[in-house]
Amino acid sequence: MNILIIDGQGGQLGAQLVKEISTRYPQVQITAVGTNAAATAAMLKAGAKQAATGENPVVVACRKTDVIIGPIGIVVADSMYGEVTPQMAVAVGQADAIRILIPMNRCENLIAGVQDVTMSVMLEDVLSKVDNIVKN
Repeated sequence: MNILIIDGQGGQLGAQLVKEISTRYPQVQITAVGTNAAATAAMLKAGAKQAATGENPVVVACRKTDVIIGPIGIVVADSMYGEVTPQMAVAVGQADAIRILIPMNRCENLIAGVQDVTMSVMLEDVLSKVDNIVKN
């Protein structure tokens, strides 16, 4: 099982995901791709064994993964203050992978019907979904 974690900005969400997923599912291969160097560095510090930065790594990694996890902005061109390029958004959207998109009401993307909850509540929901995928 290959899981791709994509994050941007400071990479804190991605770092938490890397830490939790690698701890709970040591058999899973995790690739972390940051939209910027700071996000990649945060995910490496959290324990990612494979990591890269930028548009082409997102495009390539999306072709070689089973699950993609990241904030909902990874499927919206020019989101995250312009860090997500149109090519990145298309690669994520067209990937033959399961996508677990985290609803973040930030960076000019507001998701109707989603209540503001803590990051830990969202992470637990992500991990529950990963658990169902890994066990099947």
